[in-house]
Amino acid sequence: MSDEAHLDPNIPGNPAYHFTILPPGSPARAGWVERAALVPGARLGTQCVHAGVQPDPAYGAVIPPIYQTSTFAFRDVCTNAGYDYTRSGNPTRAALEEAIALLEGGQGATCTSTGMSAVVVALNLLPHGSHLLCTIDCYGGTFRTLEHAKAAYGLEVTYLDLADLPAVASAFRENTRMVWIETPSNPLLRLTDIRAVADLARARGALTVVDNTFLSPALQRPFEHGADLVVHSTTKYLNGHSDVVGGAVVAAPGQTAMVQRIQSMNNLLGTSQSPHDCFLVLRGLKTLLLRMRAHEAGARAVADFLAAHPAIARVHYPGLESHPQHALARRQQRGFGGMLSFELRDGRPDRVDHVLKSLRWFTLAESLGGVESLVAHPASMTHASMTPEARKRAGITDSVIRLSIGIEDAEDLTADLREALRTLPA
Repeated sequence: MSDEAHLDPNIPGNPAYHFTILPPGSPARAGWVERAALVPGARLGTQCVHAGVQPDPAYGAVIPPIYQTSTFAFRDVCTNAGYDYTRSGNPTRAALEEAIALLEGGQGATCTSTGMSAVVVALNLLPHGSHLLCTIDCYGGTFRTLEHAKAAYGLEVTYLDLADLPAVASAFRENTRMVWIETPSNPLLRLTDIRAVADLARARGALTVVDNTFLSPALQRPFEHGADLVVHSTTKYLNGHSDVVGGAVVAAPGQTAMVQRIQSMNNLLGTSQSPHDCFLVLRGLKTLLLRMRAHEAGARAVADFLAAHPAIARVHYPGLESHPQHALARRQQRGFGGMLSFELRDGRPDRVDHVLKSLRWFTLAESLGGVESLVAHPASMTHASMTPEARKRAGITDSVIRLSIGIEDAEDLTADLREALRTLPA
């Protein structure tokens, strides 16, 4: 029997290979070619899977390849295929930017090395001598960055409860150029009426920026309520697996010039996200809607358990009807999310420490939004960079404990909390 009879017909290059081979980049005739045009009108679950993702035109890879290169060959003098240097642009990053912009309903996006570099990109849009209004209990890293900008660059900042609309209206100055909204806020889950604040800002010539990290576009779309920019730490829910850091800034629909500004600023600052990290976030986006449903289901169960427990003084979760802004959450959000915080009735340091150290399923760690549940002590961890005075003004006491609910079985999580509370020091 000849050797040819044993050739594997599934191996390209063998004479017996039974598929026709076309040169890389040849036009395709299969139905997936038309998929990209369908994505904007698809439902959210379909968008999460397909946004920014089209089989690679060179070889048909179903998942976009990682273009792990620093530079790109020019086709001729002053002629290239759309990319020249990865800091300025990369096909993998462009795919992620397209996906996030589509999910948020924005015009375009730029992806950054971390969530904090996304904050820095947005702040660098401000002209010298600007004034900014900010959520009073913002993330500690945001507070630290704003305080640095105050000292180093003369940025003026006013922290206030953005739910107090008369106070917000009176806080505007002639040089107010931006309102920075976290809704829900970190860690007290306060809400801001995006539409109401954006209307105030627009009437006074200021930009409205919404940090949408806690909810993601699966549960909140700030552009539908008048925001000009959306900021993300893609480290959190968009990636969802605690294995990459990244950020994104998204411009509102119709704001082509703003897209160019944020992308240019990201390039100028050198804060662009690496191709490999973009690839990981793109992977995470595919399961975003499924994960957010699981996070929220677990958070609701945990919030209900804590709200009924005699050792708990307060539970901060907008999904509870007892939350003072529950009605706003139902109106503005598509869900209540997987983040909550609570305070013990007797919040002595030894009792708080006992909870933090006793939990088994909740890992004591910073960050949030991964598939595993985390517990954090904001005063000593995520918000340690805030001054004690700033934490006091914001209401972030030493007794606040923050939970990021993962996708574990809710009964296991509540049992873990029940045991930690049962064994509290007297």
